[in-house]
Amino acid sequence: MASINRGPFPWVIKGLASGGFLGYSPLASGTVGTLWGIPIFFILAGKNIWLQGAIITVSIFAAVFLSAGASRIWGEKDPSKVVADEIVGYMTAMVALPFSWTLAWTGFFLFRVMDVLKPFPIRKIDRQWPGGWGIVLDDVLAGVYTHIMLRILMAYKVL
Repeated sequence: MASINRGPFPWVIKGLASGGFLGYSPLASGTVGTLWGIPIFFILAGKNIWLQGAIITVSIFAAVFLSAGASRIWGEKDPSKVVADEIVGYMTAMVALPFSWTLAWTGFFLFRVMDVLKPFPIRKIDRQWPGGWGIVLDDVLAGVYTHIMLRILMAYKVL
């Protein structure tokens, strides 16, 4: 894949992997990049569960490809500018939930906590899985943890 570093292609990879360059934020790039998830949640909420699942699945594979490409371009294992993983992680957290601003922001903050703390086995995936898979799957699992917490909060009428 020698051509990845030639022509306009690196800018396409960098732009998409960084969430439209939000990942270039000098402070908390992962948090800033995760903000893309909120309008995506708004758009997908209420749609057929199978459609949501298909979009998230395709997005995960795209994030793996983009993260691996950006990692090679920048020469880093997990570049902080890459936020495609945070976006799909948040999408995973919010799948099949009804949209509300309270739920959107609660999910946002819980997801960021899970992504930062990396409870077992998230940290292990982050460190041991190669390339784009390691970059993305830890965030997807953080999204699963967040989704479970949101469902519990909803069941107990906290949200």
